[in-house]
Amino acid sequence: MGKKGDQSDSGSARVRLDKWLWAARFFKTRTLAREAIEGGKVRYEGQRPKAGKFVTQGAKVEVHKGSTTFEVIIDELSEKRGSAPQAEMLYTETEASKEKREDNAWRRRMMIAAEHPPARRPNKKQRRELQRVKNQMSH
Repeated sequence: MGKKGDQSDSGSARVRLDKWLWAARFFKTRTLAREAIEGGKVRYEGQRPKAGKFVTQGAKVEVHKGSTTFEVIIDELSEKRGSAPQAEMLYTETEASKEKREDNAWRRRMMIAAEHPPARRPNKKQRRELQRVKNQMSH
């Protein structure tokens, strides 16, 4: 009754890496997932895989997106994209990955804060002082 490509979400299902990454919401489209895999941004068990690689439960996947790296263990297989909470149930991020990601995020925030101090308008007292200095210079 089902199509040839239909597969259930059970552990015996064979799910391609690009479909799993899309279902786990690492990428918005399968095309983006495939391009990331082909571009070397994804590692499967430490190897550079092809998009059609069938994933297995318990496998380690590293995903590089911009300056962020996710290191996850596959808990469940699915080729159906669900809500974000459902997608988070497909994998477990390693503690080292969480700590490294949070540390990198903190460093990025500090670098941005150091480079660009917040611009503020002068308050009333400062405006009056500026006006006083300008008036003295013109006379």
